[in-house]
Amino acid sequence: MRHRIAAVSAAALLALAGATGLAQAQPTSLYAPSAVVLAVAQGEDEATVVRASTLSCAPTAQGTHPDPDAACAALAATAGTLDALLAAPDPNRACPMHYDPVTVTVDGVWQGSRISWKHTFSNACAMSATLNGNAAFAF
Repeated sequence: MRHRIAAVSAAALLALAGATGLAQAQPTSLYAPSAVVLAVAQGEDEATVVRASTLSCAPTAQGTHPDPDAACAALAATAGTLDALLAAPDPNRACPMHYDPVTVTVDGVWQGSRISWKHTFSNACAMSATLNGNAAFAF
């Protein structure tokens, strides 16, 4: 009789453990996470961050970015290729030819995948002309 009670108790514990394991494995949201930190830094490799903004895009746009809706739309328009942020330089803007590097970065999770992107411009004017008002870095 004692073995039967122990067997039933063990089976009940296994059933409970299995049920709690299933409950923990279910997603907490229908949306893949998209949360990034956007930064602008002075310099190249060991650049000093001069401004940064947080951005979360799913399920709603929010964060410290001044226009999270537009920034999320700009990032979504890249279809995961963040170099597309650089695709619309202003051809009518002339910049000085001095070298004072500025680096922009995007780090975090985009649609459930880890991302880390960096681009260095020769100076702030070149950055502004290349990004051409792109909402992602308009902070």
